[in-house]
Amino acid sequence: MTDMLVSLGTWNWLIFGFILMALEVLAPGVFLFWLGLAALLVGLISFGLVVSWQIQLVMFAIFAAAAVPVWRRLARPKSDASASPFLNKRTEALLGREFTLEKPIIDGNGTVRIGDTVWRVAGPDTPAGTRVKVVQVDGANLTVAAA
Repeated sequence: MTDMLVSLGTWNWLIFGFILMALEVLAPGVFLFWLGLAALLVGLISFGLVVSWQIQLVMFAIFAAAAVPVWRRLARPKSDASASPFLNKRTEALLGREFTLEKPIIDGNGTVRIGDTVWRVAGPDTPAGTRVKVVQVDGANLTVAAA
C-alpha cells in the first residue's frame, strides 16, 4: 500500500483528476468535478515542486475541502432583486399607480380592471370612469383615492 502511495506521481494525479471529471459527465452533480479539479491542482503543483506523497495527499484534502465553499459561492443563484422586485408581491407593484374605475365605488366598494384582471377596490364613493390612484394594498384588496 505504501509503495502505491509513494508512486503517486504527477501523471497519476492528472489522470485521476481527468477520470473524476469524466465520471462527472456520467453522474452529474458537480461533486466529482471539484474533486477532479483538486487532483489536477495537486498534479500541476507536483510538476513544479518535488513533494512527498504525504504532502500530496494533504494538498488534495485541502483543495477538495476548499472546493466546497467555492462551489457554493459559484452555484448560488444570482439574486437580482432590481430585475423583478415585486415578484410574488403583485399587489405592492400596484401601489401609487393610477387606473380607471370599471364599476363605480358605491358604499366603499368598486372594481378596477388592471390588465386582464378585475380587482376589488375600496375608497370614497366615486363614479365609474374616474381615474383613481392606489394608496394602500391589503392582500388582494386595493384602497384607492381620487387621482
